[in-house]
Amino acid sequence: MLSLKTTQRTARGRKTGTLREEGQIPAVLYGPGSSPVSLAVQKKEFDAVYREAGESSLVTIELEQGSSPVLIREVQLHPLSGDAIHIDFYQPRMDEKLRMNIPVELEGVAPAVKDLEGTLIQNIQEVEVLALPKDLPREIMVSVEGLVSFEDRILVKDLKVGAGVEIVAEGDWIVAQVVPPEKVEEELEKPVEESVDKVEKVETKKKEEVEESQEAPKK
Repeated sequence: MLSLKTTQRTARGRKTGTLREEGQIPAVLYGPGSSPVSLAVQKKEFDAVYREAGESSLVTIELEQGSSPVLIREVQLHPLSGDAIHIDFYQPRMDEKLRMNIPVELEGVAPAVKDLEGTLIQNIQEVEVLALPKDLPREIMVSVEGLVSFEDRILVKDLKVGAGVEIVAEGDWIVAQVVPPEKVEEELEKPVEESVDKVEKVETKKKEEVEESQEAPKK
């Protein structure tokens, strides 16, 4: 499991700008049964961990009182630079399953693209799964080498996941297909199934209230 060092954060509100100038990112840790904790992490270290773990793989964060497995719940990005400016770490119960959307990645070359000059269309970018935090996959890989003709389809029910992971999306949804050139625009205009929340909202309201109270100026 990837590890990330953190430090306790006292700077809040506008003062977090100083942290960012020093190469750090303000963060908050929250989860069921615990109070939110304000933290800071080194930007370079976080960027490397985030690229590999994404938002569905457990990461160990090192705290003053010990280490803790967490999920990178949300990353706020700067609108111009795209750099991370705030991070939410979610500490889940390890014995309770979570619903999360997992990215679907295509691999290989579809024969219908190479031989028939068709266009590969990925209709679904992610699917919802149910699993314990330790079993959540980083991504779901699927080969497109079985797409030999324009009639072939890869469906949600064709996706392979590890033990302990249940796909809860509709099994007959089309994940990928190859279409003739004249039908590309028609396929792209079709509505995509709406995704559910990446994680069930647990104590979000409580976290927001605590953050607001921490950042409010003292009278």
